[in-house]
Amino acid sequence: MPLDLPYRTVIAAAHTWFRAMDFRFQVTGQEHIPRRGGAVLAINHISYVDFIMAGYGARWSKRMVRFMAKRETFDHPVTGPLMRSFHHISVDRADGLASYRTAVEYLRRGEVVGVFPEATISRSFEVKELKTGAVRLAAEAGVPLVPVILWGTQRLITKDHPRDFGRGKTITVTIGEPLHPTAEDAVAETAELRSRMTEMLDRAIADYPDAEQPPGSWWLPARHGGSAPTPEEAAELDRAELRERAAKRAAKRAANGEPGATA
Repeated sequence: MPLDLPYRTVIAAAHTWFRAMDFRFQVTGQEHIPRRGGAVLAINHISYVDFIMAGYGARWSKRMVRFMAKRETFDHPVTGPLMRSFHHISVDRADGLASYRTAVEYLRRGEVVGVFPEATISRSFEVKELKTGAVRLAAEAGVPLVPVILWGTQRLITKDHPRDFGRGKTITVTIGEPLHPTAEDAVAETAELRSRMTEMLDRAIADYPDAEQPPGSWWLPARHGGSAPTPEEAAELDRAELRERAAKRAAKRAANGEPGATA
């Protein structure tokens, strides 16, 4: 196993930040993350700092979580060296099989791998449709699949809203009982995972301090009386974002005179 000195240093710095920000953590189900052996953590995605908070949930088991993250994070001159030193796993959408194989290797040698099966941040703060990768990874490696629900992280920094690192926010990390998928029907098992995660999310919202979550809050799902976009509205916002990114890429290729580019 790697010594993880850079990872441990950053974790210590994060804990100092947590204390300085007076975050009130409510962590439940810590016992479901095994102290030894591989496991897949399937985590909901509502914030840009979810990997930090999900990793915090594993501290009671004394585990270092290896997160699967998009390749662009590894290509960045600042975050890239950090991600590699933490032994996280680069996900290249053009070559997803290589990332998958790397994750299976990690799991078989006893690592805990963190996966965001929604793939992108949920603008509705509900659990989106899940990719089957988390189920298939756990089944192929023969390790438990542990659902993890974060709540309150979206209040810090998320899509479409200004960041707010004000002090005294409650952050909940709910770790559920493990599933043991076989991948004989990965779609059905993924639907079961989503159902479990949705139940956990509803419970986390219900247990969140009322004083920090008044009706109409932008970070509260519409189904729970908040003003967040509905899942249908959020899906349209996601599609608009993809169209905008595609247009920017096309414009960049056109400016560089690349073949096949259109202005």
